[in-house]
Amino acid sequence: MFRPHLLAVRFAALASVLLLAACSMPFGQQATPEPVIVIVTATPDPRGQPTGVPVATPVGAATATLDPTLTVVAEATPTPASSGLLERVKARGKLICGTNADLPGFGFYDNVRGRWSGFDVDFCRALAAAIFADADAVEFVALNTSGQNERFESVRSGKVDVLFRNTTWTLGRDLSQLAFGPTTFHDGQTFMVRTASQITSLNDLAGKKICVSRGTTSAQNLSDDFAARGIVFEQVLYDDENQLYPAYDQGACDAVTSDSSQLASKRQTLERPEDHTILGERISREPLGPAFIEHDEQWRDVVTWVVFATMYAEELRVDQTNVEQMKANSTDPRVRRLLGLEGDFGTSLGLNNDFGYQIIRLVGNYADIYNRNLGPTTPFAMDRGPNKAWNLGAGGVLASPPFR
Repeated sequence: MFRPHLLAVRFAALASVLLLAACSMPFGQQATPEPVIVIVTATPDPRGQPTGVPVATPVGAATATLDPTLTVVAEATPTPASSGLLERVKARGKLICGTNADLPGFGFYDNVRGRWSGFDVDFCRALAAAIFADADAVEFVALNTSGQNERFESVRSGKVDVLFRNTTWTLGRDLSQLAFGPTTFHDGQTFMVRTASQITSLNDLAGKKICVSRGTTSAQNLSDDFAARGIVFEQVLYDDENQLYPAYDQGACDAVTSDSSQLASKRQTLERPEDHTILGERISREPLGPAFIEHDEQWRDVVTWVVFATMYAEELRVDQTNVEQMKANSTDPRVRRLLGLEGDFGTSLGLNNDFGYQIIRLVGNYADIYNRNLGPTTPFAMDRGPNKAWNLGAGGVLASPPFR
């Protein structure tokens, strides 16, 4: 039987319990089922003593009392490092760029004219143009693959700010205090032989002497690939290209191996270039690009987006011949962002907003750089192969993330 008076009594009892519980707590506070652990991060004090930074409690939230048995974890914040590499380069007034002095088409120093030229050299100039709006605000340092001016130690020691020198990005190098930027040239390793030798395939190199540079990926690739194929050969090592190619030309070995781009360049320096053939087979893929010191994210971003600017400009068909017209008339928001007319991406990088415009105006887009140094009007006439913008057809793989 339903008894209204008993139900009323039960509700009254329940209300009394809730009222007593509420009165035992401060007004507005809710019960917390578990203790809250606060992690305090110590920030260095200017006087050398760590000072705890209090964490504000939101209005209306409960203030937790720490259990004395709990351990409070303090994480020390590292003392801020000295200014980054970009600021040091700006203060110096010039970029110091490591490159090759003896690889025509990529990095070459003309002693007669006192002039540096080449594909890699132009990327050094593009970086200087982005930082200083002056493509000549750069000092070039000739580096080798071994010896006193070894390229990677020159980067790690701070002798150079960046390395643009036909250098392959590998896992081992990435783990050795180096960082790498975007691939500027997709290459592969092969062999150059005397045409009269009738060597036409890798199997024909069995039992032959093969010259290769010491301390390069070419030497390791040669050993790895021929071991996998079961090809026995004699490896002849040289410290740098200045010794390697003259030795091959003088008959010290039956073949010489390196990246196909280097072989095409060095063939032009031989006594009779027409007597030598570059084999079509490749034994590796070689992504060549810039290297620089690790743990400087701003510098990594600057180098990376300077390279991407040259590629993005080609995607958008902005080049050295039309950049002024594009700057004045283009309504394409992609072009306007690239040239610094919209957005503040340059400022966020630590550069001027028009850094992309300065690169294209003073040095050019990727195609300008390639054709000037390696294209059909040069002695090398290298087909671009995969080194084309992705949206221009013909198997190109070059691509930049969008400027947005």
